[in-house]
Amino acid sequence: MMNRDDSLDDPEDVQHTPTERAAAAWRSTWVSVGVNLVLTITQVVVGVFAKSQGLIADGIHSLSDLVADFVVLLASHHSKKDADADHPYGHQRFETAASLVLGTLLLSVGIGMLWSAFRKLEAPETVQQVHIVALYVAGGALLAKELLFRYMLSVAKRVKSSMLVANAWHARSDAASSLVVGLGIIGNLAGYPIMDPIAALIVGFMVAKMGWGFGWDALHDLMDRAVNEQEVNAIRQTLLETPGVSNVHDVRTRKMGDMIVVDAHLEVDAAITVEAGHDIAVAAQQRVLQRHRVLNLMTHIDPWKRPDLDHSASADAAKP
Repeated sequence: MMNRDDSLDDPEDVQHTPTERAAAAWRSTWVSVGVNLVLTITQVVVGVFAKSQGLIADGIHSLSDLVADFVVLLASHHSKKDADADHPYGHQRFETAASLVLGTLLLSVGIGMLWSAFRKLEAPETVQQVHIVALYVAGGALLAKELLFRYMLSVAKRVKSSMLVANAWHARSDAASSLVVGLGIIGNLAGYPIMDPIAALIVGFMVAKMGWGFGWDALHDLMDRAVNEQEVNAIRQTLLETPGVSNVHDVRTRKMGDMIVVDAHLEVDAAITVEAGHDIAVAAQQRVLQRHRVLNLMTHIDPWKRPDLDHSASADAAKP
C-alpha cells in the first residue's frame, strides 16, 4: 500500500511556491467540504431512521472530515506567509502542525467509535435489523469517498504537500470504512444483526490506527527529522557536481513542512581566495535550490585534503 511519503520524497522536484500550494489546498479542500457536508447529513439521518450503528459511525467520521478540512484551510492560509523576524525560515511548519491535528482528530474519533461499538456488543439483544436503504447510502458514500480520495491525492502529489496527502488519506479511510459498513449491513440484512456493530468496531480501529500514524509522523517532523537517504544522496550529488567543489561531507537535513533545510560542508582548494570559496558556495546553493525542494542551504567551507580545526576539535573531543 502507498504511504504518505511515497508521493513526496522524490530525489529532485520542481519547487512550488507557498502561494501555489495554498491555492491547491484551498480548491481541493473546498471540494472535500462540499462532499463531506452532503455525506454527513445523509449518513447520520438515514442511519438513525434505518437503525444502522455502522452508518451513523461512518457519518460521524465524515463529520470529522469537515473539521479536518477547516484545519487544512487555516494551515494553508498561514503556511503561505513570508518569512519574518520570528519565523526566519517561513511558516511551512504550519502544514506539519495541521497534519498532527488531523492525526489527533482521527485517533480521537476512532477511539470514540470503538467505545460505542463495544457497548453495543456487550448487549447484542439490543441490536436491531437495519433497513435496506442503509446499504444504498453506504454504497453511494463508498463511491463518493473513493473519487474524492483520488482527486485530492493527485493534487497533493502535484504540489508535494504532506498536509494534503494526510487529508487525502483521511478521505480514503472514509472509503474503506464505508466498504466495511456496507458489508456489516449486508450481514445484518442476511440475519446476523451483530454484524452491524462489528462493522462499526472495525471502522473505529481503522480510523484510530490511521490517526496514530499521521500524528506520530508529524510529531517526528516537528522534531527535525531528516529526509530519507535517497534524497540526501541526491542533494549531495548536486553539491559534488558544482564546479570547484572537490568533496562534500556532513550533509544534514531537517524537514520544514514539505520543504527541507540543509547544512553541508564543502571541501574546496585550500589555495584559493576567500572570495572564490564564497562564490563556489553560492553556486552550490543556487544549484540545490533549483533542483530540490530545499528552502535553505547553509554551507561551511573546508580546505580539500588539508586538516581543518572544526573536525580536529571533534576528533579530539571524542578521544577518551
